[in-house]
Amino acid sequence: MSINQNKYLDDLKIKFEGYAPISESSWELIAGITEIQSIKKGDILLQNGQIAKEIYFIIKGALRAYITDAAGTLYNKNIFLEGDFAGSKASLLQQTASHFTIEALEDSILIQLNYKKYRALIEQNNDLKNYYIAYLEKNWVIEKEQREIALVMQNATERYLNLLSKHPDIADRIPLLHIASHLGITPTQLSRIRKNLEKDL
Repeated sequence: MSINQNKYLDDLKIKFEGYAPISESSWELIAGITEIQSIKKGDILLQNGQIAKEIYFIIKGALRAYITDAAGTLYNKNIFLEGDFAGSKASLLQQTASHFTIEALEDSILIQLNYKKYRALIEQNNDLKNYYIAYLEKNWVIEKEQREIALVMQNATERYLNLLSKHPDIADRIPLLHIASHLGITPTQLSRIRKNLEKDL
């Protein structure tokens, strides 16, 4: 295994242990079901209508999950950046068709995990089970609720500033139309917000 591959797996291990301690033996089992993947900007990882089979950890790059309505209009459901897991959780859990597409917004390096094997390891190892519970609680309960509250309680400027606090370079990396869609506003509204913020500097 190359130095880079070891570094990538170390990044994934740090992510896991940010939720719960993982034994070395359990980690070796997880590492054994990983595959490092390089993809190009515009590549599709999951197509709307496909059944998801993998979950992805982003080492470098950016992905977006988007929904297409009956009129063909695209809406960004989520933007994923370094350190995020990406995938269609509902499709993975239920083995049903995904309602959205996952596309690379930049050339990216990912760690791919086969979800069926990943879930089997979680069910067989208590430390991985503890990690998984902590991950679900943080990402699917606490942060989901915070996002829902922000949509109601924060205005678009506050939501944009919150995004910048987490990812200061996002506007240099990702087209503004994708950021606007992610925030639930139009590109024109985002341009206005950015101009107003520049005036205040």
